[in-house]
Amino acid sequence: MNVALVDSHCHLDYPQFSEDLSGTIARARNAGVGMMVSIGVKLSTFENVRAVAAKADHIYCTIGVHPHEAGEEGLSSPDRLIEMASDPKIIGIGESGLDYYYDNAPREAQRESFRAHIAACRETGLPLIVHTRNADDDTMDILEEEYEKGPFTGVIHCFSSSAALAQRALKIGFYISCSGIITFNSAREIQAAVADVPLDRLLVETDAPYLAPVPKRGKPNEPAYVAHTAAKLAQIKGVSPDEIARATTNNFFALFIKADRKHLLSPEAGV
Repeated sequence: MNVALVDSHCHLDYPQFSEDLSGTIARARNAGVGMMVSIGVKLSTFENVRAVAAKADHIYCTIGVHPHEAGEEGLSSPDRLIEMASDPKIIGIGESGLDYYYDNAPREAQRESFRAHIAACRETGLPLIVHTRNADDDTMDILEEEYEKGPFTGVIHCFSSSAALAQRALKIGFYISCSGIITFNSAREIQAAVADVPLDRLLVETDAPYLAPVPKRGKPNEPAYVAHTAAKLAQIKGVSPDEIARATTNNFFALFIKADRKHLLSPEAGV
């Protein structure tokens, strides 16, 4: 591959990476991954996320409260997110959203916190990273209602929803991010939905350490493996891997406006 990829969503502060974070970063470079975003899921552990981002210029992070954590740490106001978002390493808000599959937090707490994150995006101009599972209608209803109050940008991360959700998200200017799920044989409907997403609205991610793509199933996921997801996306879209890399990387910088392209490592940097 001659064009750098960006892993737009990973969790490098998680325990799975603690013993070999430097190796993880090096393997990503060697796989042509020129930038990574480590995602915040709790304010109480954000210092760990920020510490990872401090390890290299090409690692950024986000600040937010995952819907699983909304019961304990959910937000009713955007103020703290807005205050913290001035950090130059923080380039997005979230991940936030709704998860009705596990219901680890009361649904009303999830919805309230989700709206607080949206308000922070509207105020800061940073993009929203959306997690949605078994909650497509409520997720999009909230996004559309809030968009009517004032525009904001964002991405449906780890897309595993319906084509209808993808199209609704595209209508408000959102991006769709593809994870290793698109490589699974069981993901035919998701692959079909992604096929209909314009090339200029797609991102790639790992969600590492989860959801390792084929042919790495059964192993802890890591940013280097985003190359497998990008290769599958190229097949789905009927274009070359370089074209997917070029498009998704350009899309990343169009959405994450605080990320500095000068820190994007070239594919040769780790060879």
